[in-house]
Amino acid sequence: MSHESPRSPQYRQIDALPRRLRALTDLVPGTMREGVGMHDYDGVVADLSPGGVEAGMRRLDTEAVRAYGDPHDEAHATAFEDGLRLSNLQLEEYRSNPLLHVSEMDLSGYDREYAPREQRERAKREHLRHWPRLVENALTSLDRVPAPVARSLMGAVEGVGADVPADLPPQEKETALAAHARLVAHVREAAENGPAEATLGADRLARLMGVPEAADVDLAALARRADEERDRLLDGLGEAAARLEPGRDAMDLTRELTARHPSADRVLDAAREWTRLARDFTAERGLVPDDTGDCRVEESPESQRWATAMMAGGGPWEGDTPSYYYITPPQPTWSPQESAEWLEMFSHTTLPAVSVHEVAPGHFSHWRSMHALESPVRAALHSMTFAEGWAHYAEEMLLEEGFGAYAAERVAGAGFLDGHDWTPTHYEIGVYVEALIRVTRLSVAIAMHTGGANVAEGAARFEADTPLRGPAALSEARRATFDPTYGRYTWGKLEILEVRERARRAWGEGFSLARFHRALLALGSPPIGLLGNALERG
Repeated sequence: MSHESPRSPQYRQIDALPRRLRALTDLVPGTMREGVGMHDYDGVVADLSPGGVEAGMRRLDTEAVRAYGDPHDEAHATAFEDGLRLSNLQLEEYRSNPLLHVSEMDLSGYDREYAPREQRERAKREHLRHWPRLVENALTSLDRVPAPVARSLMGAVEGVGADVPADLPPQEKETALAAHARLVAHVREAAENGPAEATLGADRLARLMGVPEAADVDLAALARRADEERDRLLDGLGEAAARLEPGRDAMDLTRELTARHPSADRVLDAAREWTRLARDFTAERGLVPDDTGDCRVEESPESQRWATAMMAGGGPWEGDTPSYYYITPPQPTWSPQESAEWLEMFSHTTLPAVSVHEVAPGHFSHWRSMHALESPVRAALHSMTFAEGWAHYAEEMLLEEGFGAYAAERVAGAGFLDGHDWTPTHYEIGVYVEALIRVTRLSVAIAMHTGGANVAEGAARFEADTPLRGPAALSEARRATFDPTYGRYTWGKLEILEVRERARRAWGEGFSLARFHRALLALGSPPIGLLGNALERG
């Protein structure tokens, strides 16, 4: 692995990390750069060849004998190390999942304004010079790619090439694009001729979910919890819909509401307005430790368009730099009907909850809180089950706290609503819709990887249990093939709610949401199995 990357004294240096932690962060430089803000890893890529993975894991095992002083940090780091051992050595995901290799090629993070442009452009060009080697590693490693996974990821594989700068010297550009073309051809071949079966099986899925989270996962019990949560959400949706239009079928009304959305050229403006309102409400209620910082709403880079919306940037090593709330627009090649169905995910009913999830008090607020962490383990190692669970928890928590009424007073007659009414019930319905999509992810992932369901059956489940239709439902089902733990949103939310009830009982009159959130976020983004430590330290 090369470490000839641009450095700036404004960042904490990776050389100061504990050796055990450094052995881990060196294995995932892209994650550290993009999600944590360790820009010493600018222009640095991981070696995902079989030999490179083996060498990195040997170094990790050598350093892992060193203990951290804090019991939580020890358990936190151990969970991440065990997760990498599972992924790299036992499941060998780098041999079956092209997204791991595409992520190493991703250049979009250099467009964020975390450093002077010249510095970022140098880092991008250095990164781009690694593309031929990255692709060679990918072609060597990716010998087990199931056809459903390859088909689901073709857009992301092709899209990463769109970030190659147009003004590169011709030879550099030609070399990079030629390497990219080889990867596209390899994944396309897998899409046509790869193994038809993408199922992990119950044991592998349970370990993939549980090991990095320091938790034992009973998939049968989790599937029952998912069904119970779906039923609760459907009941809530029915009650809310009845308040708007008594007698109407709840899902029919919801589909009518989600069909009311901004046009493709106005969706970013609408998201900016909902972001402002969510941040104002979060700050006024004191719901998170840090409500400051610059969050910008922009169109997703091509390489990130496998996701409908996402938050990027502002990690704890980065300082006070902008973060970006990305929204993926319809593809230019889609028909008007397909584009309209895609935009339903950003409807006037659902976009408020999406913005709460991505920004405040969701991902952006969570990342801002991590700037205050003193522990390098907690600042560097982020559980995505907690991160997504927290952001998902935030949607319904704001419903409980009255965000719907707060927003309704402030958007009456707003131009971005295109003349449509908006009431507190619209926010409530949006929360239930987003939660139904997330809980269906959990159910579909379990069904596809343990029960033999295919992508078409997964899409049908999304169309039955959520308002999603057409390409939106199909996109959600396809994601289960390459992101089998994407049920983490609901699982994380349920675990946070459970520990919140434990805190209410333990703290009695001393309980408040602000105190609970401070205690939880003081752990950073902890493995789900360690959430109980928030009660002991809160």
